[in-house]
Amino acid sequence: QALSEIEGMGGRGGNLQETRARPLANRRVDMHSLCNPSGFQRSPYLSARGNFASIFQGSTEEGYKAYHADKYDEDKNPNGIINFGTSENKLCFDLMSKRLTQADMNLMDPPLLQYPDWKGHLFLREEVARFLTYYCKAPAPLKAENVIVLNGCGSLFSALATVLCDPGEAVLIATPFYGGITQSVFLYGNVKLVYVYLDSKITGTSTRPFQLTVEKLEKALQDARAEGVTVRALILLNPQNPLGDIYSLSELRDYLEFAKRHELHVIVDEIYMLSVFDESATFHSVLGMDRLPDPQRTHVMWGITKDFAVSGIRFGTLYTENQDVANAVASLCYFHGVCGPVQHKVAQLLRDRGESVAPYWINQVYLRANHARLKAAHTYVTDELKTLGVPFLNRNAGFFVWIDFRKYLKTGTFEEELLLWKRFLDNKVLLSCGKAFECSEPGWFRIIFADKTHRLQLGMQRIRKVLEEREQEILAEEKEQPCQSDQDGKADSTDEVIFVSRHQEPACASSSSLGDLIGLLQQQMRSSDWLQKNTAEQFA
Repeated sequence: QALSEIEGMGGRGGNLQETRARPLANRRVDMHSLCNPSGFQRSPYLSARGNFASIFQGSTEEGYKAYHADKYDEDKNPNGIINFGTSENKLCFDLMSKRLTQADMNLMDPPLLQYPDWKGHLFLREEVARFLTYYCKAPAPLKAENVIVLNGCGSLFSALATVLCDPGEAVLIATPFYGGITQSVFLYGNVKLVYVYLDSKITGTSTRPFQLTVEKLEKALQDARAEGVTVRALILLNPQNPLGDIYSLSELRDYLEFAKRHELHVIVDEIYMLSVFDESATFHSVLGMDRLPDPQRTHVMWGITKDFAVSGIRFGTLYTENQDVANAVASLCYFHGVCGPVQHKVAQLLRDRGESVAPYWINQVYLRANHARLKAAHTYVTDELKTLGVPFLNRNAGFFVWIDFRKYLKTGTFEEELLLWKRFLDNKVLLSCGKAFECSEPGWFRIIFADKTHRLQLGMQRIRKVLEEREQEILAEEKEQPCQSDQDGKADSTDEVIFVSRHQEPACASSSSLGDLIGLLQQQMRSSDWLQKNTAEQFA
């Protein structure tokens, strides 16, 4: 249906504005955020889906292209764009380049230059199974026959969507989420996404901002079914991108039990599992659970891209006990295979156990240094945000911080969010805005902190400049219109400080005067939508 809508753009029975205004029935993907149809002209050389693919881009793709056209370089292009938008670890090139160029990496046997088993060479799948057994704390050794190797987790999402869902069927996912999944699942597999909308309010069973609960999953699933949408699977990101949340064992079990009740497959993306950089946080892999509620419908993916800081090496792996799923995905590996020499290098990397049973270089050298560097970079960026009085979610996993810039939006709309994003880009710093993650609240941004100190310092200076200018503009507007109450309902660094950390008490609580507290309560009462949502008719 989406593709037939696009066909109408080329003068065959429709126009662009009508197409954008008309809802696409039974489909949860918001095309306004995914496409950039301004000035679009249908190409006579492309099919309907080819035309659709050509305009399938949002702010993420636009910013990525701008960055590659004007990259910051300390010597060659000091006024170029600093990339805080792409989730890459740029802290460990010294460690990885040294390891990947050692003598054991440079084998070139004949089998490596020939077609492999489409699931991946057996020597690699055996090494992946041993690696995941160790790091996921599996209760029993994982089996190589359940491992499939592809060129990245994006390909895995595409392959799984294709083999688990028919065109037009759907997958459940909580927002905000990594936007590349949309491209993999919908654009490539023609599978819909049904959103489980999370927000920053702590109400009901939620104990933290943007918390995923079974109640929210149930509501989204029932709403989709009421609209006639067939949901086949649930996607879980753990650790979660962009929030940085790590699900507890009890939460994981609740989600898996929910999926089992409704006979849903569960695709668990654990690509940041070794990027938990603080000892106070504990990651639990689904593969480490004593008993999976529905092992035949539980599929876990991981890759070296994030945890080993090599996003340029496309390698992802799927672990599933369902041989029907494994064989179906393996048939698509013909299109998504990993070349033989890279398979050898990855096997050597994962095999690095030294004298002990545990991986020696990985544990004693790489992970120790990587976690220390991630923690230092995270501390620098969050300290800068605290200085600016900007609320954020304080988490200890991944490469990102989820930031609350709502107080810099005058009207609190996604259009204003996009303008702020473009303003950052004009000032040569690339961030990711909340709409790129399908966040339900305008004003949230993701910043990547896994970068070198000099780029972090310069990037934060550029962010500070934009925010200070925006703050002055809002103050000037308020002086001109003192009776306006546009700021009602939007965050400030006082009433949202609880979002900085669930462990941190508001710093002003002990020193605030009674008048300040009354003013804060009044602001919160004005911004509350409780009365609107809880009318007498609804109670009846």
